[in-house]
Amino acid sequence: MKLCRFEDIGEFWQEAQGYLLENEAEHNLLLGISHALLHYPERYPDPAYLAIAKRHNHILGVAIRTAPYKLVLSKVRDLEALRLIAEDLQGDPVQLPGAGGLIPEVEAFREIWQTLTQQTSRRVMDLRIHQLTQVEPVAKVGGYLRLATEGDRPLLLDWFTTFASEIGEIVLQDAEASVTSGLKRQSIYLWEDGKPVSWASGSQSLPKAARIGPVYTPPEYRRKGYATACVAALSQQFLDRGCHSCFLFTDLANPTSNHIYQQIGYRPICDWRDYAFIPKT
Repeated sequence: MKLCRFEDIGEFWQEAQGYLLENEAEHNLLLGISHALLHYPERYPDPAYLAIAKRHNHILGVAIRTAPYKLVLSKVRDLEALRLIAEDLQGDPVQLPGAGGLIPEVEAFREIWQTLTQQTSRRVMDLRIHQLTQVEPVAKVGGYLRLATEGDRPLLLDWFTTFASEIGEIVLQDAEASVTSGLKRQSIYLWEDGKPVSWASGSQSLPKAARIGPVYTPPEYRRKGYATACVAALSQQFLDRGCHSCFLFTDLANPTSNHIYQQIGYRPICDWRDYAFIPKT
């Protein structure tokens, strides 16, 4: 078993894409990050960690990290592949802030990492990956879906920052960069009902599928059906463009959003977990 690291995203993608596409739903985040690195490299200005564990030229697992974010793990064929990745990262001078992955993989990696580094960990979030292939009818609400424009920047900056604060994690470390990237990629959509009342991001970042999220509605506009209408319309838009599926993550601690997305037509595929690693003091 050996670990191959890549500095060139094109070479990494050529090697990894077949393996990642075998389990498209489980790997939708890794596929989305790979797409951004290939087509919008300015989104992640620091060098990315790109690694593939192999045995006799057969891929056993894949890992990606775009600083300053956590390590993202693929489904693995042999859990020992995670030890190779952990041992490799242990020598990195940059502190690893955390890891996310399917539950068997991330739990195994966490145990290995804690043994190697003597660091403790904190469970950040339990998530569920959902897949939609057909949008179900939803209740009609006022308004319509539109693409966000540069004129929406002040509002988006406020919403992005509030969203990150509400979920308790700095997932959008630089709101300005996130908004700039989203506007450039045309991946931020708003539900407009006299004024913007809900936001959803989405892009076709897989060859034949789209990723939806994050989704945010300010407290004063909640429980009015805006988020449901926004996600349903955006999902249908991607299907109409030729996508066979849409994927999204839901927070298992939020039963309301899980129920809403299932009403739209999203079906649970698998569970995912994020951990933060706590440096030794």
